[in-house]
Amino acid sequence: MMKYILVTGGVISGIGKGIIASSVGTILKSCGLHVTAIKIDPYINIDAGTFSPYEHGEVFVLDDGGEVDLDLGNYERFLDIRLTRDNNLTTGKIYQSVINKERRGDYLGKTVQVVPHITDAIQEWVVKQAKVPVDDDDVEPQVCVIELGGTVGDIESMPFIEAFRQFQFKVKRENFCNIHVSLIPQPSATGEQKTKPTQNSVRELRGLGLSPDLIMCRCSTALENSVKEKISMFCHVEPEQVICVHDVSSIYRVPLLLENQGVVGYLSRRLNMPIETKPRKMLTKWKEMSDRSDRLLEHCSIALVGKYTKFSDSYASVIKALEHSALAISHKLEVKYIDSAYLEPSTLQEDPVKYHEAWQKLCSADGILVPGGFGVRGTEGKIHAINWARNQKKPFLGVCLGMQLAVCEFARNTLGWKDANSTEFDPESKHPVVIDMPEHNPGQMGGTMRLGKRRTIFKTNNSVLRKLYGDAEYVDERHRHRFEVNPELKSHFEEKGFRFVGQDVEGERMEVIELDDHPYFVGVQYHPEFTSRPIKPSPPYLGLLLASAGKLQGYLQKGCRLSPRDTYSDRSGSSTPDSEISELKLPSITNE
Repeated sequence: MMKYILVTGGVISGIGKGIIASSVGTILKSCGLHVTAIKIDPYINIDAGTFSPYEHGEVFVLDDGGEVDLDLGNYERFLDIRLTRDNNLTTGKIYQSVINKERRGDYLGKTVQVVPHITDAIQEWVVKQAKVPVDDDDVEPQVCVIELGGTVGDIESMPFIEAFRQFQFKVKRENFCNIHVSLIPQPSATGEQKTKPTQNSVRELRGLGLSPDLIMCRCSTALENSVKEKISMFCHVEPEQVICVHDVSSIYRVPLLLENQGVVGYLSRRLNMPIETKPRKMLTKWKEMSDRSDRLLEHCSIALVGKYTKFSDSYASVIKALEHSALAISHKLEVKYIDSAYLEPSTLQEDPVKYHEAWQKLCSADGILVPGGFGVRGTEGKIHAINWARNQKKPFLGVCLGMQLAVCEFARNTLGWKDANSTEFDPESKHPVVIDMPEHNPGQMGGTMRLGKRRTIFKTNNSVLRKLYGDAEYVDERHRHRFEVNPELKSHFEEKGFRFVGQDVEGERMEVIELDDHPYFVGVQYHPEFTSRPIKPSPPYLGLLLASAGKLQGYLQKGCRLSPRDTYSDRSGSSTPDSEISELKLPSITNE
């Protein structure tokens, strides 16, 4: 029987349900179970594709082109699985499917209501999606972790809570449990931990018919015993069911924190799961990673030049990919967020302080990263940053829009095409170096985007990026864009040493750029950050950090054999924890 673990949240949103759901999945996976995950978002949008990153953070893209909530990125990274668009369930998707059925006449003249029709649709979706294999070995999952977004008590999440209230009886008690994540505030005036918000939140949840099996308390410092007992008394649980999740130095410590408080033992008893109690090797990997990230001494700073820099979740996967790579080369990462608009000459007139601060940050960074984005604001600032990186021989990585702007910058300043631009920003440009090349997916909303996993073929043997990918002939990476480098102007660039080393299968779309005579000047049209994993950093990002730390040439001369990708054994990626720990050791990349 499938086991379902529902994670709900109380008191405030953004409390860390995503990391806790991922961590619960991780410790169960380390016991040899196959785990899948579903994220429920109560908003009415069909998917996250149309959001500004300031709403819910970045839009995460899956292999099948699903544009989803960034929590699915956490699941993929923690559990090393591949999800599909249906693993993200929204109110919009549910209502759309029910309304479509009603229009087809599937309800045979019945009145269509929230209960039972919407709630039934939710349960059917969860049961169907939980069975879809997410590991490389195509085995049906045994455990499904479901995270319900928002906060208990919100009007919009009511149909979902009601659906799970019914669901717990349908699948029977031993196959369903509820973890409630709540906040324990600690007002600075008294410094004592307050349980009232948690009591109220649990009372509300129980009033709606769900009784939490584990209460995970988010707090800044470890829970005192008296507080634990108080929560136990007022929230109808044993003290062992109150789990403390305090702030830790790195998120890799959260699975260890839950494991140390007996969460696996409790879940295996409560859900009647046959779990061996022998020490689990997969968690050793997490312990090594977190110990390692706490011990780092050398620093490496990367300037992130973007337009959504006020909210770090806007670039969640990019930051994670940088962290994975920094960890692999044993450096502590420092990200310098720079709003690209502040680098533009107009800011020098309006706000000279911001202008000089932004340039000071840019000039003092070891490497420069220009991530993807949409819209014209801040693009000129990004072009200035790219120009600086190219002329000063600073390591540079451009992703998606960052690559397109690198093409514009080179066209303007080396080829002398002063009005070179993307038709996205200047439709009248005489030198349209980036043009609209839609992929037509008939019948789909937003059907002109190039979304999801696509293949890139390397056209040359002496490409730096190809070597970083382990000398692969091709790579499959995830895309999310409408515009492409204009293939007709390709030859002008290549004559000047600006090479298009990776192209799509048809050879029409330029995927990877590299510049000769530069330590590391790389642009990719895809988003490599979406497939970066803690033990398998994404090669374009790894290259950026190696170059920024001055280690790239030594690494390439050794034939890239120290790549963390090689030492991560094939078996440990699946759910079997029996791979030898020695294979999981991350190598240290040093200058020899």
